[in-house]
Amino acid sequence: MMAGVLAIMLFLTVLAAAGGIAAARGSLAFRTALMHHATVQIVAADGHARRALAARALTALRTSPAVTKVEPVSTAEVARLLGSWVGDAATGAELPIPMLIDIEVAPRAGALAQVRASLTAIGPAVRVDAHDEALAKTGMLLTMLTALALAIVVLMVAGSAAMVLLTVRAGLAAHRDTIDVMHGLGATDVQVAALFRRRMVRDSAVGAGAGALAAWAVILVLGHLAAGAGSQLIGGMTLGQGGWIVVVALPLAFVALAALIAYLAVVRALGRTI
Repeated sequence: MMAGVLAIMLFLTVLAAAGGIAAARGSLAFRTALMHHATVQIVAADGHARRALAARALTALRTSPAVTKVEPVSTAEVARLLGSWVGDAATGAELPIPMLIDIEVAPRAGALAQVRASLTAIGPAVRVDAHDEALAKTGMLLTMLTALALAIVVLMVAGSAAMVLLTVRAGLAAHRDTIDVMHGLGATDVQVAALFRRRMVRDSAVGAGAGALAAWAVILVLGHLAAGAGSQLIGGMTLGQGGWIVVVALPLAFVALAALIAYLAVVRALGRTI
């Protein structure tokens, strides 16, 4: 009975830990990919004015010390991106498709503000959208998911420890007469506690093994699906070598904790009855 409950709790614990690690790694990869990147939009309605502003913006960007990389986005690529939203109208001449320029800003304080100031001087139709600013809420969501996963792991470990403690106390009460006989034959509290610890190691190892195998299988399936999702954000939510070490070590730590709790609980309970 206890092994089955421990298996379920460890299954959930490993999944929560894996989710937290993946969310943390995804958040880091997400921020790293967007850091110092921005997109310049030229949104003038008139085509000639739009092209003239784009040329001036390109000149300003290529000569700016605050910009390390400038890459204009082709009209065909912009139309392809808009195609899923506006359909064939994205390739029509009647739709004023904005011109886009991808840039990479120098990694120093005030670089983005300097770029914005130089482009604002060209005209209000030239706008700068920093990628990390535009998707800041997504990064915040990943951070909150990481914190939530950590909280779940802590609660599950605390719940598992409480269940082990209750099981040990129930075992002590059920075998009270046997323990008294063992004491009469010369057994020490440490020896009795070692017997309880051995039983707890066996039960928790069975539960931990079953729960861990199920959790690892789910993690592998989800990892395979994430890798094939084609999303940079989801693709970055991996465990990595360190994450796998954690999820593999969790069952071992779980068994060790259960054994320690059982041993200390028995020694303390028997010490009070002497």
